[in-house]
Amino acid sequence: MSLRRFFLSGLLISGLAAQAQTAPAARPMSQRMTDAFIKWHPDSIVIGNRKTARWDYEQGLMLKALERVWQRTGDARYFTYIQKDLDQFVQPDGSIRTYKLEDYNLDNLTTGHALLLLSQMSVPNPERYQKAAQLLRKQLEGQPRTKAGGFWHKKVYPNQMWLDGLYMAEPFYAEYSKVFQQPAGFDDVAKQFALIEKNLVDPKTGLLYHGYDESKEQKWANKTTGQSPNFWDRGMGWYAMALVDVLDYFPKDHPQRAQLIKDVQRLAPVLTKYQDAKTGTWSLVVDQASRKGNYAEASGSSMFVYFLQKGVRMGYLEQKYAQAAKKGYDGLLKQFVATESGDALAFNGTVSVGGLGGNPYRDGSFEYYLSEPLRKNDLKGVGPFILASVEMEIAAESGLGKGKTVGVDTYFNHESRKSNITGQPEPFHYTWEDRSHGGFYLWGNQFRELGANTVSIPTAPTAASLKGVDVYIIVDPDTKKETANPNFVKPADVQALTAWVKAGGTLVLMANDTSNAEIPRFNTLAQAFGMKFRDVNLNMVKGSQFEQGQVALPAGNAVFKHARKAYIKELAPIEVKAPATPLISQGGNVIMATAKVGKGTVFAVGDPWLYNEYTDGRKIPAEYENFLAGKDLATWLLQQSGRK
Repeated sequence: MSLRRFFLSGLLISGLAAQAQTAPAARPMSQRMTDAFIKWHPDSIVIGNRKTARWDYEQGLMLKALERVWQRTGDARYFTYIQKDLDQFVQPDGSIRTYKLEDYNLDNLTTGHALLLLSQMSVPNPERYQKAAQLLRKQLEGQPRTKAGGFWHKKVYPNQMWLDGLYMAEPFYAEYSKVFQQPAGFDDVAKQFALIEKNLVDPKTGLLYHGYDESKEQKWANKTTGQSPNFWDRGMGWYAMALVDVLDYFPKDHPQRAQLIKDVQRLAPVLTKYQDAKTGTWSLVVDQASRKGNYAEASGSSMFVYFLQKGVRMGYLEQKYAQAAKKGYDGLLKQFVATESGDALAFNGTVSVGGLGGNPYRDGSFEYYLSEPLRKNDLKGVGPFILASVEMEIAAESGLGKGKTVGVDTYFNHESRKSNITGQPEPFHYTWEDRSHGGFYLWGNQFRELGANTVSIPTAPTAASLKGVDVYIIVDPDTKKETANPNFVKPADVQALTAWVKAGGTLVLMANDTSNAEIPRFNTLAQAFGMKFRDVNLNMVKGSQFEQGQVALPAGNAVFKHARKAYIKELAPIEVKAPATPLISQGGNVIMATAKVGKGTVFAVGDPWLYNEYTDGRKIPAEYENFLAGKDLATWLLQQSGRK
């Protein structure tokens, strides 16, 4: 054990957390650690001592972390890594290289989240990712189950449910059920959590045992309860992350959603009870911190921080748990994050593995868990640390939008298309949910990470439909060529919105070039605030001559505090008179304008320039800062809200 203590003591990097706090120019920790990961694995994700890459749950964990960093930055490098990694495995027919359905191994489902991500995006041949996701879903159809209906962790582990399996399978299962509109899947997901709560929660401590053998035949299984003998931190961490992640997909009205939230609320005080008061971390065997040989472990501690902070952000947990999360995160920085050559990072202190049964046999004893070696830069620690870092970075800025609601109109703009996933009609163009090129998913995510709630408003604007809405965004009203029965702006709409703005609402008017938006009636609304979209098209970009769409965002303007250059093509300039004033002008034309009206604010621009195609970093050159400008605008809009 002396070697372990020596190793752990070498991980202590004093002052790292304070250094991060006093260097505002430093890149966020989530990005720095993700960049370090890409440096370690530039071409493929090779796990542990393997010689080649294969379909693996650690791969799925890291791709989830990369996605979250991409959503926070709009940096295409992170998305490109996800896509290139998947393309090493997913074949044109949807088959997956190295994956074997007949293994019935829940670990193999974790990467399914990345498949669902790409299947919803504007990428070449998204159908192959859909087919691959369907293949993983097919595994669940035949996955062996306990008599009570719980998934066996693996075919080779009969009658056993492990905590690990809940993270491996259930977030994918829940998201798949949402994307493919298969509501029965949510019932099955909820059942898996209910069985864990029934069979693995210790009534004395509230902690969860690592595994459960329904047959009670395993040597590690208690002959009365079927439970394994100890509380392993990463097993509990997998379960905790699974709880807060599946709730991202559960319908608000699902009868078991409330129970899952209660499970989150049951677990949080248990975890904080066993958090080390001095370091903020958790021990490998959670309830035996003082026992000789036990030690603070990085992966479980990272998972618990993620669980607590996300639980607070999503409103499942009281704000007091954010303090426990912060204490835990500071402990991660001090104990496990190391700075190597230059600005490169390393992540230490992750136990390599933890299992039950097998050959050689793992008996689940205290001594067994301590026998597994520690690894530097183990992805089971790196991935959760990145996810925890993202949550802590969001927490630092999410107070701005707390309690505020941002609505996007789907009444004046209500185009529909046939879903390439379900085959059913679905709304598209400038919706929060749409992840393809024409959607507002990434911009909506910026509002949400600033603490606001995002909603769609499918009806005409009235005092009732706008009740509780702080920011209301109308984008690209439909013409008859876009929608068979368009809803045009009417005098009653102008009257309702004028009253709403005067009372403190913040209105956003996004037009489009005159051939793609219903401008004349939309202008009756804009003119109520001193603005008029002109029947002129600017920035007509030819091919990839992106410079033709450049719009400068000069320093000192009221809205864009960080972004300095945007890409906006085929836009309608604005005529301005009081109470409106120009915000951004170029070549004698007003590109963006604002107006203060009563207690409220109006912002106008002649193009929906913040849709995914021009914010996700994949199309336009990096010099155009649309993603950053979107966050600047979201911040400013939330600051303007004067609604009481």
